Amino acid sequence: MATIPLTKRGAELLKEELHRLKTVERHAVITAIAEARAQGDLSENAEYDAAKDKQGFIEGRILELEGKLSVAQVIDPSSLDAGGRVVFGTTVDLEEEESGSAVTYQIVGDDEADIKLGLISISSPIARALIGKEAGDVAVVQAPGGVKRYEIVDVRYI
Repeated sequence: MATIPLTKRGAELLKEELHRLKTVERHAVITAIAEARAQGDLSENAEYDAAKDKQGFIEGRILELEGKLSVAQVIDPSSLDAGGRVVFGTTVDLEEEESGSAVTYQIVGDDEADIKLGLISISSPIARALIGKEAGDVAVVQAPGGVKRYEIVDVRYI
């Protein structure tokens, strides 16, 4: 299995979710199953079926997180020295050429991406267009809404 790039913060979030699933959610669903069993006939017990479904989801998510963390390559952006180039983990200040609007993105792993927080996936079209460029360069992005051109204003390793 190939390595999965994660920022230090992203790896911590996955570890926290795994810990919560193992210590809180798993025990809660076991209790719910036991309570549903106590109600009698399991063949027509909707609470039992729902609890078993939730248990399956939790166990599947635990396996998924353990798998991802076992092959994760954790990268601390503050320790990078890429000579001013855009690489995984960097925070990039951009200006869209047509509208002049400014945006700031950090390039993160697929599991960490959240556009509302300015976190874009390494596999997104804009991140792929930015990788390897430096301040002053123009990135041409083939977006679903058409071609967009972004000037890279600043590249930061924070």
